[in-house]
Amino acid sequence: MDVAKQRTRIGMALAGGGPVGGIYEVGAMAALAEALVGVDFTDLDIYVGVSSGAFISATVANGLGPDKLSRMLVEDDSDEVFDPEMLLRPAFGEYLRRALALPVLFWSSLRQYLSDPWHLRLVEAFQGLSHAIPAGVFNSAGIDQLLRRLFSTGGRTNDFRQLKHRLFIVATDLDTGESIAFGSEGHDEVPISVAVQASAALPGLFPPVTIGDRFFVDGALIKTLHASVALQAGAELLICINPLVPFDSRLAAKRPLHQNPTPAPEHLVDGGLPVVLSQTFRAIIHSRMRTGMDRYRHEFEGRDVVLFEPTRDDADMFFTNVFSYRGRSRLCEHAYQRTRSELYRRRHELRPIFARHGIELDLGVLKDHSRSLLPHKRRPDLATSASALDASLHDLEVWLQAQGA
Repeated sequence: MDVAKQRTRIGMALAGGGPVGGIYEVGAMAALAEALVGVDFTDLDIYVGVSSGAFISATVANGLGPDKLSRMLVEDDSDEVFDPEMLLRPAFGEYLRRALALPVLFWSSLRQYLSDPWHLRLVEAFQGLSHAIPAGVFNSAGIDQLLRRLFSTGGRTNDFRQLKHRLFIVATDLDTGESIAFGSEGHDEVPISVAVQASAALPGLFPPVTIGDRFFVDGALIKTLHASVALQAGAELLICINPLVPFDSRLAAKRPLHQNPTPAPEHLVDGGLPVVLSQTFRAIIHSRMRTGMDRYRHEFEGRDVVLFEPTRDDADMFFTNVFSYRGRSRLCEHAYQRTRSELYRRRHELRPIFARHGIELDLGVLKDHSRSLLPHKRRPDLATSASALDASLHDLEVWLQAQGA
């Protein structure tokens, strides 16, 4: 079979998920790159990224493959580009701008109250002071600065129009609620780095990003994956990675300890507000994504959309602290191994799908349990081995039943 002649237009869509999501996507891509014969992730036809997925999509479309990105994360490469701590710099400019507006807001509210104190309640009159609350806590300008430097060397580019392949970075217009795919016609003059910064501007955490006379925030506000952008651009096979799924603590409690070593509270409410908000956010975006996936099957009949995501009992994915280096490298390795396990478990479903597009699923690679992203770890992963053993036993059972019949 001539893989090159039969290969069709392939796209990749990466959802958001903050630093955790970006690191998971790198590990998952590394596993996919090893197992999919005939696929070069730096040479796909179409890339779509949202939020942290925009960061990863932009770097891969610019020639930085999952192998390089994973080394940056796992091996503490001196050229490391993905440092989550760059997202924790306070937005001092936003604080100052709001603080300077406070005196004007105060006197305006006071005049309003004194003009009719018998009918206006104090709280109602001073409601305008809420305008002095900063629109974001942290400064996301580091994303733009980092990517500008990265895309200025090694033959890379910060210009959508100069890329060899189509790249779409999705952000949301704050004033209209409209999704804008930067990189599409009429929206491709914006630097890639600025588009990524806008797509990752999660409201409350980061101030909106100004582009022209418009203000943009996180692209996930309207849709989770925006896979339709790639399908409308002509992708016939679309590989999607969504790193955020709701966590099921009851299901996680049933897993063997070696498969889920990260401890989880019996009830998520015990984890406090951050855990409750995380679960709420994950549930909302995941439900919305599933609705979109069902719609794509009807709107784009004849196209293949393949989704990879963590399982709902994945405590490592839900509770990992990515602001420690050890946590980052462990999460990247975890995503790599879990995706390898998923590929092997779903091999009967995936092989005919990939074959339609001239892609072979390398089972030999997936059966090699010594593979690892960690340079010091060249031994079998227990979770991967257990999954492969379960699948093999299932195959044997099916074969024995067939022989008996």
